[in-house]
Amino acid sequence: MKVAAISAIALASLSQLVSGYAINGDNVNCRSGPGTSFDAVRKYSRGDDVTLSCQTEGEAVRGDSLWGKTTDGCYVADYYVQTGTSSYVADKCGASDSGSGNNGGDSGNTGNTGGSGFCKNVNSATLEMVKDFEGFESSPAPDPIGLPTVGYGHLCETKGCGEVTYSFPLTESTALSLLKDDLPKYSICLAGYLKSSVALNDNQWGALTSWVFNVGCGNAKSSTLVSRLNAGEDPNKVVSDELPQWRLAGGKVFSGLVRRRAAEVKLFTTPSSSQAFPNCQ
Repeated sequence: MKVAAISAIALASLSQLVSGYAINGDNVNCRSGPGTSFDAVRKYSRGDDVTLSCQTEGEAVRGDSLWGKTTDGCYVADYYVQTGTSSYVADKCGASDSGSGNNGGDSGNTGNTGGSGFCKNVNSATLEMVKDFEGFESSPAPDPIGLPTVGYGHLCETKGCGEVTYSFPLTESTALSLLKDDLPKYSICLAGYLKSSVALNDNQWGALTSWVFNVGCGNAKSSTLVSRLNAGEDPNKVVSDELPQWRLAGGKVFSGLVRRRAAEVKLFTTPSSSQAFPNCQ
């Protein structure tokens, strides 16, 4: 491991910059936020030294959910930085340092991504709903429109789902662990699309995370649902109007999607005193 010594003076400096860490990968993306759904700002080559201004939790990459913000103003997954540890080596990013989200061209989207503000994880009611609608696959198999999935709706990124760190065939326990690894990617990009003025409880947050998990971050970003929430409309009305429209797969109406949207609306409109966005309680 190429890890440079950190001087006491550097640690005591106002900027708390931590330098001398090498990139361990080829063409590694540095992104606008702590997740692979965020725009790639620049690329690093293997062996490049980076200086970290702060670190934050984000989407898990090969089991490591830590991301570092470099002095280039973008985020790189800790998995690709040879810090020599899976714990923090720099200050934790504050709300003002945690990225502006995947906002390429999104006018008026202030975002609230990273730091410890919003809930990256979802509540148990959401987990049970997602498990129920996704169904369990112990080994990679095509979903209803032919896409290879495994566990509870994990879409394979490589041949044979080689990116999955759990052994096949999955058990229901390891499939649940995989789902818990996957969902923060979608809650993180959702947080990047919503203004901090949008207040959501844990049931509302979970319902929307389930929707994004199902339709993808890109579709959620450009949706009328998100734009209406950001415009300050009543969340219950927006979701009741908009979610049922997301019932197509492969250009066809799927009864399973109709049921899923109804379940998401029901969860969203179920009262809860636990806030999840923009601050997690």
